[in-house]
Amino acid sequence: MIGDILRKTREIYGYKGTEMSEKLDISKSYLSEIEKNKKKPSLELLERYAVIFDMKVSTLILLSEDHDESLRTNKPQEFIKKLMIKLIDVMSNDEVEPDGKNGRKI
Repeated sequence: MIGDILRKTREIYGYKGTEMSEKLDISKSYLSEIEKNKKKPSLELLERYAVIFDMKVSTLILLSEDHDESLRTNKPQEFIKKLMIKLIDVMSNDEVEPDGKNGRKI
């Protein structure tokens, strides 16, 4: 579910729950409910997440869909494979600037 992906992405980016709730301008308890899949984030809130993570909203949604599918089919390795393929595609199709960054959001 989307809450799982938002929590895992927050953790990957190194944000604590309190820090993330402040960045999103929501309460810590609301963030917790979202991350535990008790509440669904609005599109506006997903857009704020996307800005913080420097990615597209559609990427967050696609990650959630892929993750859910891997759980339904009991094939988590497929989820990882899809992510790796997407990462390789992005890296091979974009020119990397001298600072190691590219201009394209994943």
